[in-house]
Amino acid sequence: MKQLIETIVKPLVDYPEEVRVDIDENASRIVYKLSVHPEDTGKVIGKQGRVAKAVRSIVYSAAGSYHKKKTYLDIVD
Repeated sequence: MKQLIETIVKPLVDYPEEVRVDIDENASRIVYKLSVHPEDTGKVIGKQGRVAKAVRSIVYSAAGSYHKKKTYLDIVD
């Protein structure tokens, strides 16, 4: 999943070397925390959150067959 998120996000940003995905996992859920360069935050979120929503849709659908836990994608600073 981490590699999938990086593969989707890196072509969208100006600073692909600063794309980082951290994983926070417990018994019932997995949270992927995506952080990018501050100038790239708007590009990852998109107008009215459309890019973020699209990335989340892909990750959630892929995670549904991969994990049996609830999966979340957070975009953090």
